[in-house]
Amino acid sequence: MTTAQLVTSDDILLKLCHSVSHVLSSTSGSQVTHAGMVQSISRTRLKPDLGCFSIFDGGFCGLVVINFSAQAAIEIYRKYMLNMGMPESELAFSHTSDEVGNVMGELMNQILGDFINKISKELQTSISQSQPKMLTINKELTISIDANLDEAVARRVSFRTENNHIFYLEFAMDKTEFIRLDEFEYDEEFDPDSLIEEHGSHNTSAASLSPWSKVANKGVVADDDADDLLSELGL
Repeated sequence: MTTAQLVTSDDILLKLCHSVSHVLSSTSGSQVTHAGMVQSISRTRLKPDLGCFSIFDGGFCGLVVINFSAQAAIEIYRKYMLNMGMPESELAFSHTSDEVGNVMGELMNQILGDFINKISKELQTSISQSQPKMLTINKELTISIDANLDEAVARRVSFRTENNHIFYLEFAMDKTEFIRLDEFEYDEEFDPDSLIEEHGSHNTSAASLSPWSKVANKGVVADDDADDLLSELGL
């Protein structure tokens, strides 16, 4: 008999923390870590200097808020842009710049996309998110958003950048539990770029055939490669 496994709200929060650390670390080429302790809070707030929030809905409902200090926002923004190959002379220096807000909003979108993709597979549920909203603020705000939360659970987790600047994730969601009743396999992850590169090498091998062989096999090679690629992509 299969032993039932329980996934709680805090387990889901941990997945979100992993997504924040993973996305910000990989995109900025630096180390972003989260604390091992989580704080129970009564409600989520937007706080100075740069606050971003998004609502998700579907299998469960929730609200994600990330409050960046000016120093943390600028560090992540600049390292992200430098990692993308932008010259340092063209980068903004103030967290109030529209460019900084746009970049941090895009990173928030990537974080939630990574989180939703993993949760959808592991919990076998469907979740959608609202477009992240980024606000530059100079005093604390208490946000109240109708996210249809049922017995909301609210948490705060601190994060640290490579240069020891602190920012905070605040998270509220339904008090819920997912119970694993049966064994199942996750969909295998694949990298489209590596698949294209792999099949490109197959085409290169085909190109090394003699001219008469290439003429005879041209249609077969192309058709087989196309079918194989579509099959691996699940199409």
